[in-house]
Amino acid sequence: MKITEPTPGAPCWVELGTSDVAAATVYYREVFGWRAETDPRPEAGGYTVMSLGAAPVAAVTPLHEPGQPTAWTVSFATRDVDARAAAVTEAGGKVLADPKDVFDLGRFAVAADPEGAVFSLWQARSFPGAALFNAPGSLGWVELATPDPERAASFYPRVFGWSVAAHGPYTQWGIDGADFGGMRLLDERNPDDVPAHWLPYFAVADVGDGGTSHALKAMGEAARAVESGGMLLGPPTDVPDGPRIAMIRDPQGAVFGIHSAGGEG
Repeated sequence: MKITEPTPGAPCWVELGTSDVAAATVYYREVFGWRAETDPRPEAGGYTVMSLGAAPVAAVTPLHEPGQPTAWTVSFATRDVDARAAAVTEAGGKVLADPKDVFDLGRFAVAADPEGAVFSLWQARSFPGAALFNAPGSLGWVELATPDPERAASFYPRVFGWSVAAHGPYTQWGIDGADFGGMRLLDERNPDDVPAHWLPYFAVADVGDGGTSHALKAMGEAARAVESGGMLLGPPTDVPDGPRIAMIRDPQGAVFGIHSAGGEG
């Protein structure tokens, strides 16, 4: 990810909606060294900010709707949430949660693209989003998995003004020449129950060598966390002309990726 700070149109924050906030905070502390701080206000609904040192990097929140899956959600920065929400509808997507103020922190909305991939919109006030990108333990890339890449390549530039660049079979998204994510085809090789979705990738010092008991050994304590509850969804893989990556399912079922720091984009 070439984005180094919250930038309009680019990913600025990620949230994990989970069935067990306490267990999730322990797990991600072991994996990335994140520190948890839960907002004590009752109206915050247990919203927990995860920080790396003093830098906020992500959040964990309870599930609030019946049937809501345990999953990560990517937020994209905007100067005007209401205008972006209208653009989502005009481009063929849906607004799932209308724009709403969050204390003095900012204004947000939840939307879905035409294939159902969910994402959030964030208009910052006192809280801009993540304070760290690309460094080990922080967001480094986002990826859309969709059954209709052509439709997505029309939708997102209309909503956010993204550039679309093909790198062989892989498409990358960018803002003003800075790539921050990509897109892959969701096809018959994926399980039938996997819907279109956005996936965050977190940077790590070293993904690992793919060994069965220490596939994530270079992440230090993360190996023990994976062995005790997380699941490696495939051996670490080198992306041609890109970083080394792996995909992991956490103990509650949320999937995320990791990549070698400095190799994104």
